Amino acid sequence: MDAGFLQQAVDLATANVEQGGGPFGALIVRNGRVIAASGNRVTADLDPSAHAEVAAIRLACRALGDFQLTDCTLYTSCEPCPMCLGAIYWARLKAVYYACDRHDAAQAGFDDGFIYDEIGKAAEQRQIAMRRLPLAEPDLPFRRWQAKTDKIRY
Repeated sequence: MDAGFLQQAVDLATANVEQGGGPFGALIVRNGRVIAASGNRVTADLDPSAHAEVAAIRLACRALGDFQLTDCTLYTSCEPCPMCLGAIYWARLKAVYYACDRHDAAQAGFDDGFIYDEIGKAAEQRQIAMRRLPLAEPDLPFRRWQAKTDKIRY
């Protein structure tokens, strides 16, 4: 069954290329049923965060009315990039299956190696300038969150 869902993700990626999108496809499955599926939407939506995995996670969360997908599995045509990996952990998916890996993606022109390298650097050493500025109460939102009794934890 896993191979069948993974093939659907690859087929979705292939169809996405034919429709002018990127070569990525992903689906979210729960209890043997596809809850959500999406191809890469970066160029179609003019949104650099609209990777297939993120788009599928967004659709699945809306379909299930929840921001956590703890009982769902992601099938994706390629090993998730660092951004998608973060979304997968935040959504708390139980498993991920992928067809191609990051090296296959790099050979096709989608090299995320520099992002993996940047993550390990201190903020001030990254290629994109990241500087912490002093403010009077920068932690006020966190203190308010901690004091809030009716918060929804995530």
